[in-house]
Amino acid sequence: MPKPGLQIRQVEASVTGQRLDKFLVETCPDLSRSQIQILIADCLVSVNGKSARPSHKLSTGNKVIISVPTPAQATLEPQEIPFELIYEDSDFIVINKPAGLTVHPAPGHASGTLVNALINKFPDLNEFGASLRPGIVHRLDKDTSGLMVTARNEQARQHLIGEFKSRSVRKSYLVLVKGRLEPKTGAIEAPIGRHPSDRKRMAIVSNGREARTSYRVIKYLNGYTLVEAEIETGRTHQIRVHFAGIGYPVAGDSVYGVKSPVLNRQFLHSHRLEFRAMTGHRIHVFTCGLPDDLERALSLISR
Repeated sequence: MPKPGLQIRQVEASVTGQRLDKFLVETCPDLSRSQIQILIADCLVSVNGKSARPSHKLSTGNKVIISVPTPAQATLEPQEIPFELIYEDSDFIVINKPAGLTVHPAPGHASGTLVNALINKFPDLNEFGASLRPGIVHRLDKDTSGLMVTARNEQARQHLIGEFKSRSVRKSYLVLVKGRLEPKTGAIEAPIGRHPSDRKRMAIVSNGREARTSYRVIKYLNGYTLVEAEIETGRTHQIRVHFAGIGYPVAGDSVYGVKSPVLNRQFLHSHRLEFRAMTGHRIHVFTCGLPDDLERALSLISR
């Protein structure tokens, strides 16, 4: 295991133009490829003081800093935390994640996560994958509810990683936005990256990663619009940033919009998930209705 702390690498002329992830694999022998992927995804790798994507092309003189965090805990602790199990087989688990539940442990949040709940019900998950996120191949924000798929073995994990990378997985969300959204169908295409002055937020930025969200209006409700949104890319906070960026923030989103008197969190629910089975051409399709708190909010707004 790598030692916690900062690792600093200077880019020499001989590797100019090399991808960041490849550079780290070659210059950080104490880090595995999966650890490097996780560090980059968690914005713990910077180039000249700015977080960068894996494909970032390096230039001579660039200063690369890798922040290896202190492990939240040596081993995961199984915990009895309620969640709804939608489907399970020998390869996949599909769950309905409740709002308020963080997906996996991270610095400052060592327990009480979905992963702790999953290994309590499925102890075999601890036998493969990254130590603090076994089986996890995608995430939902803490205060976003709905469908998630996790892998039960390494072969299934690699299959899902490939499906997400090729954009074969389809993810649709029910979203309530502030205002009357028009036209009734459309797509938002705008690159997303870290906010230039607030590293805890994302933003639409010219040098961000490609991001596309398509949508269709379901109905209008007293100054709000209920929308079905499908993300064709999986950027952090994508739906929230995109709708706020066009002037229709997600209802109840205190980070990118405004708080709501009828909601304690953002109105965002993963209600449909499609992905290919391990063999053959079968497509798994799952749907999940709105939870009680969002149904109540719709009822109150409709009045």
